[in-house]
Amino acid sequence: MSEFYYCLKHKQVEPQEGCRAKDRLGPYPTEAEAARALDKVEERNESWDNDPKWNDDEDLDDEAER
Repeated sequence: MSEFYYCLKHKQVEPQEGCRAKDRLGPYPTEAEAARALDKVEERNESWDNDPKWNDDEDLDDEAER
């Protein structure tokens, strides 16, 4: 089974034998999914930023008022 990665350094999809792990996202099962890596990161970040279970800003505001 082939795995693909998105290289943050070169901004392109690479096979398993690519750049170092610290410079890439993955693995992804297809080239197409690896090409969407940054979109997926943005979608997840937005989802987490708007998830009330993970919104620490309210806790910080409450502590500042004390």
